[in-house]
Amino acid sequence: MKNWENNVRRVSPYVPGEQPKDKNIIKLNTNENPYPPSKGVIKILKEYNADSLRLYPDPSSEELVNALADRYGVDPSQIFVGVGSDDVISMAFMTFFNSDKPIIFPDITYSFYDVWADVYNIPFERKPLDNNFRINEKDYLCENGGIIFPNPNAPTGVYESLDKIEKIISYNSDVIVMIDEAYIDFGGESCIPLLKKYDNLLIVQTFSKSRSLAGARIGFAIGNKKLISYLNDVKFSVNSYTINSITQQIGIEAVKDESYFKETTNRIIETRERTKANLKKLGFIFPDSKSNFIFASHKEKPAKAIYEELKKRRIYVRYWDKPRINNFIRITIGTDKEMEKLIYALESILIG
Repeated sequence: MKNWENNVRRVSPYVPGEQPKDKNIIKLNTNENPYPPSKGVIKILKEYNADSLRLYPDPSSEELVNALADRYGVDPSQIFVGVGSDDVISMAFMTFFNSDKPIIFPDITYSFYDVWADVYNIPFERKPLDNNFRINEKDYLCENGGIIFPNPNAPTGVYESLDKIEKIISYNSDVIVMIDEAYIDFGGESCIPLLKKYDNLLIVQTFSKSRSLAGARIGFAIGNKKLISYLNDVKFSVNSYTINSITQQIGIEAVKDESYFKETTNRIIETRERTKANLKKLGFIFPDSKSNFIFASHKEKPAKAIYEELKKRRIYVRYWDKPRINNFIRITIGTDKEMEKLIYALESILIG
C-alpha cells in the first residue's frame, strides 16, 4: 500500500439497480415511471434555445422554487432544490447530522443512507422493522443525533400513518427528523401539514418517480425557513450552480401540469392493484404497497431463482442478497402491457 492511501476515505458505495444497454427488455428494476413526461416538458425540450447554455443557470432556481411553493402551499423560503432527492438528502446529512450521537434509520430501507453516513463520518444505528416490515415507534423515542426514513418505505412499499410519524417528530424535538417521501404520490398522506407544528421536520420529495423525470435529476426539500437557509448556506459553499437551466425550466412545466400528474399516478396505482391480485393468484405474498412497486416473495419458489428466470426472459426486477430480504424481489409497476407480460412469464416459471 502506498503511503498516500493511508489518508484515503474508504466507503462501500451505493449500488444502483442494473441499467442494461439493451433497450429491448422490460425494465422493472429501478422504479422509473413507465409514462413520458408532460407535454409541457417535451415542448420545452424541443424549443429550448441552446445558445443560453453558454450562461450560468440561476443559482437560486427561483422560478422552480416559486412553482413548487405554489403547488404545495408554502412560502418560497421553505423550499430547497437539488440534483435529485439524493443530492438533497446528502446536503441535509452534511448540514444537520453533526452530533456525536448516532443518527437512526430502519434496517430495511433505502441503502444510500448508511453510505452517506460513512462518507460524512456520521455514526448511525439501524433499527429493525418488525415482522410485517413496519417501524416500531418506540425504537425512535430515544437519544439520537437525527432520524431519517422513507414513507412509504423502500424497498418494502409500506406506508406509516401520520399519527405514528408525529409521535416520533414530537419526541425528537432537539434533532432533525427527515421524512423521505420519494413515493408519497402513489398512496398515503404527506407530512407537509405537520410543518406548521414542528420546526425540526424536513420533508424530501423527487421528480424522478411520479413526474417521469428520473433522467433530469430534480429533488426538493420542504421545511421551515431557518432549516432551508442552513441548507442553502451549505449548498452555496459546495456548488452554487447545482441545477442546469434546461432542467429548471422542465421542472416548472412538470409542476404546472397537475392534471397529467394525477392521470399518470392514478394509472400506476390502478395497475399496481391489478398486479397485486394477479400475484396473489400465483402464490406470492407481499406487504400492502403504497408505492410504485411491489415487494414480493413466493411461498415455494426462491426469490433469487425467480429473479434469474425473469432475467433470462428479458424482464428485469430487483433482487438483494441481504439478510431478511433475500427471499423477496422488488417489482416496479410498468405499463399494463408490461405487467401482463410479467405475469405471463411468472406463470411459465411457476406453473410451466
